[in-house]
Amino acid sequence: MDSSRNHEPATARRTLWRWFAQAVAAAVLVTAYFLLPVDGLGPRRPTLSWTLFGLILALIAALLLHQIGHVLLDHPHARPGLVIPLLMSLSILVFATAYQALAQHPGELIGLDTRLDALYFTMVTLATIGYGDITPHGQAARLVAMLQILYTFIFLTAAATALSRQVRTVLLRRRSDRHPP
Repeated sequence: MDSSRNHEPATARRTLWRWFAQAVAAAVLVTAYFLLPVDGLGPRRPTLSWTLFGLILALIAALLLHQIGHVLLDHPHARPGLVIPLLMSLSILVFATAYQALAQHPGELIGLDTRLDALYFTMVTLATIGYGDITPHGQAARLVAMLQILYTFIFLTAAATALSRQVRTVLLRRRSDRHPP
């Protein structure tokens, strides 16, 4: 009997478990984004707000780079398929939180009134669509928008590339396991 067939159900269960874990983690992140109070951030406490924003983004970037390194070096225990999407999602939510905090200052972000608006604007900026319905008018909002664009170009693009490389490697490995030469 082919030993690779004995491993297929276990591999399928692990894959389903990972997808489930990612879905739960993503749901927790989004729920936290909508429920956590961030009223103390923004124009009322600018030093704390900018410090937290910078530290959290730097931490996420460092974790992303760590995962990217694991992929590039073919680290045997790397789990980028689980970690990278969550870190990417977290960075999106951090930018959305920053926009929501900035919107508390009148004239900073025109058209941004709710957390959903902030998440929408973050995604539109990430996708480089720019519908124009929400616009950064203040200097701080424009700075965060530029930081998001740079962050996306550098970290999120590298993370997505590493993730796609890992997926391709796993698929090729599975294919070669099923159809040995």
